[in-house]
Amino acid sequence: MMRRREFIAGLGSAAACLRAARAQERTRRVGVLLFSAENDPVSQTRLAALRDGLEAAGWTEGRNLQIDYRFGAADPAQLRSYADELVRIGPDVIVTGAAPATATVQKLTQTIPIVFVEATNEVGYGVTGNLAHPEGNATGITNLYLTIGTRWLELLREAAPRVGRIALLFNPEFDSRSYIAAIEASAAAYDVKAVRTPAHNADEIEHAIGTFAAEPNGGLLVVPPSPNYTNIQLIFRLVTRYRMPAIYPTKGFAAEGGLMAYGPNSADLFRNAATYVDRILRGAKPSELPVQFPTRFELVVNLTAARAIGLEIPRDLIARAAEVIE
Repeated sequence: MMRRREFIAGLGSAAACLRAARAQERTRRVGVLLFSAENDPVSQTRLAALRDGLEAAGWTEGRNLQIDYRFGAADPAQLRSYADELVRIGPDVIVTGAAPATATVQKLTQTIPIVFVEATNEVGYGVTGNLAHPEGNATGITNLYLTIGTRWLELLREAAPRVGRIALLFNPEFDSRSYIAAIEASAAAYDVKAVRTPAHNADEIEHAIGTFAAEPNGGLLVVPPSPNYTNIQLIFRLVTRYRMPAIYPTKGFAAEGGLMAYGPNSADLFRNAATYVDRILRGAKPSELPVQFPTRFELVVNLTAARAIGLEIPRDLIARAAEVIE
């Protein structure tokens, strides 16, 4: 009987020690700055994946972790304002989504660790000079190789062989030159004329696509960084109106109504990024964490969008898709 009481007392003491340890555990703070908008379903999918990854590593919002979310909505001024807010808060680490968000934060702090996700051409953006041993305070997971532009061009032509002109839609506020150069270099091999189509806002997007569509056999390629959610929805409506095949760099755009998308699974990238956040929160330095690259790319085809523009996607292309949306 005595041993039983001692055992129970020991359990109570251990539980009390655990509660005391948790009470003394310092809540860590993570800032998140996404290039996309808060109302973008893709944003919410990415954040859910990040939280899942952190939870698996032992970090739970409301218990030992606080996350401050900010959304740039593809607006340079908003990105700068929110980046400044996060730096002033002084979190233990800042997670950034897309190269413009990363570069904006990097200009404001050289001390707060940064874990970037979906940042393309890191060296070109000045984020890190050494991918194996990142310099400064930033490391993370890139999502796209610049040469993927050739693959987008190839897939669009395979889906719509009559396309002889492709509008490269991009926002000139952000640096897309490397993508555009790679696509233009490949266009001649596919007997395609690549047309640079800059547009800052909804009015310019509507005018640019309408002007381009005035000539026949046109297609559209949305160059990263992608427009905000509202403008993507506008692009969907315009390409349907003009019966124009289009390809997008992010899987979520095909799920939301785009014809095709090709790229890595962004939710997986954000879930993997949580591993680096965890390691930094536990004392690792960004220089100890090499930049990671995706190993798997997915093609998503939306047959509803294809029917809306009267396009029959080749069976072979459908068979190779990771996901087909009916």
